[in-house]
Amino acid sequence: MAIESAILLAFATSVILVLVTGIDAGDIAIYWGQNSDEGTLAETCATGNYDFVNLAFLPTFGNGQTPMINLAGHCDPYSNGCTNLSSDIKSCQAQGIKVILSLGGGAGSYFLASSDDARRVAAYLWNNFLGGQSASRPFGDAILDGIDFDIEGGTNQHWDDLAKYLSGYSQRSRKVYLTVAPQCPFPDAWVGGALKTGLFDYVWVQFYNNPQCQYTDGDITNLENAWKQWTTNVPATKIFLGLPASPEAAGSGFIPESDLISQVLPAIRGSAKYGGVMLWSKYYDDQTGYSSAIKNYV
Repeated sequence: MAIESAILLAFATSVILVLVTGIDAGDIAIYWGQNSDEGTLAETCATGNYDFVNLAFLPTFGNGQTPMINLAGHCDPYSNGCTNLSSDIKSCQAQGIKVILSLGGGAGSYFLASSDDARRVAAYLWNNFLGGQSASRPFGDAILDGIDFDIEGGTNQHWDDLAKYLSGYSQRSRKVYLTVAPQCPFPDAWVGGALKTGLFDYVWVQFYNNPQCQYTDGDITNLENAWKQWTTNVPATKIFLGLPASPEAAGSGFIPESDLISQVLPAIRGSAKYGGVMLWSKYYDDQTGYSSAIKNYV
């Protein structure tokens, strides 16, 4: 009986440990698409390091413009060459990885002229990238998991409308995940209003290129204070710590792996909204092996 009890106790303890580890575990999101030397999308997912892949970018849309994706040297959308990504997208999704189209970026021609313009853009995204139908789907018959708002220009108007219209499509065959990549100064100048809708599932806050709210030379005070603002005031499912994957990936804000593991993550993981780490980008991650170094600690 004593041996039996000991075995049962050991089993129960191991189950609890597994559950606790699972609860605490965070995810890694990566941006892919802006450097042809970063490997294919299928190779990116095959690393086993990422739970979300944001396809960067759709930088042209809104105000009557013909929407156009830009995946650098990966494929040519003008010749319909990006339909070849369909099998890669499906391969990623078969591994449980969510593949999301990122709108905007640091350079592009995008803004929403009105609520009706937002409705038209949402319909375009639904029919061409999500669960709708179109004769000219850029990624063929692959159905993406959602839309990411990486809005860094244009105006701050009507992004809330776009989120509402896109969210409305979730009532159909499958959920449309909504994600957003604001800058760490709170509230974000571009999507601060949209975030108030509470419609975003994942918020990957860019804790870089903003000295007032990022890690600096071993000092996590500004980052920690900003993290508390974001996790306290933003109605989202999960908040991610957005970081450059190498010192070259951003003007400032890179956190050495050892500092992230020993100082930063222990300071922020206690939040119920902690979701993990977002990295810019796959190309820079390849140079440093950042995701491989941190994935067991996220």
